[in-house]
Amino acid sequence: MNRETAQNENEALKHDVQAYWDAHACGASYAAGADLCDRLNAQAKTRYRLEPYILEFAGFEDACGKDVLEIGVGMGADHHEWAKSKPGSLAGIDLTQAATRFTSQRLAFNGMKSNLCQGDAENLPFKDHSFDLIYSWGVLHHSPDTPRAINEVHRVLRPGGLARIMIYHRYSVMGYMLWGRFALAAGKPWRSLTDLFACHLESPGTKAYTIKEARQMCSRFSRVRIRPLLSMGDLLQGNVGERKHRSLLLTIVKGLWPRWLIKSLLQSQGSNLLIELRK
Repeated sequence: MNRETAQNENEALKHDVQAYWDAHACGASYAAGADLCDRLNAQAKTRYRLEPYILEFAGFEDACGKDVLEIGVGMGADHHEWAKSKPGSLAGIDLTQAATRFTSQRLAFNGMKSNLCQGDAENLPFKDHSFDLIYSWGVLHHSPDTPRAINEVHRVLRPGGLARIMIYHRYSVMGYMLWGRFALAAGKPWRSLTDLFACHLESPGTKAYTIKEARQMCSRFSRVRIRPLLSMGDLLQGNVGERKHRSLLLTIVKGLWPRWLIKSLLQSQGSNLLIELRK
């Protein structure tokens, strides 16, 4: 494949990813309420109830006085937490117009502001060495060229700066569930986890990585810490799976899912790879 063809395919996939998330804002299924403010508050409350580990990993309190960038703001729950921590400056970028709109509205309801823009993680519109702290939760694995996106994080991060990123882990409980449902049960056990993540989880082309692959992508950083974490997807909590796979079978499986056993034996098979990077 020549360079021009690869670039065209990259842009086509990026368009499909953008269309998907414009139509399915992350966390929108938890946004219940009489008005937009209520819906956004409900979404944030449910997010941190189902994923309390976000609060610990993000370390929002570390933003005080620092220049902070969030890549992939979604509905703005995390971005609001960054704003509350009184950063020196705050910027956010997202591929979709829906996300920047939700986030700006959330901040406006709370009398806060951020430098929000629509754009993609592979081409960050910021100068070199612009930020002390960069955060991205569950976003960069949707970018067609994830290694390039991580190189962009390195470029705009200041020397000594910190990045906290979550991407998906390939050899995980969630990956095995995808294999069981769409490979084994479909009579196609040869299908790879890479193919299954790309075709059956969230937006088109979603990727998942081994710890070794993640470490290689982050090799330009002076310090790399990576650990897997069981997610609500692994534990079949909340509305996991219902957007694409809603069925009576899913409801039954959720009721019977051995969460206590998974937590006891499969901690290393969590689908979230938590990555902390120091430049």
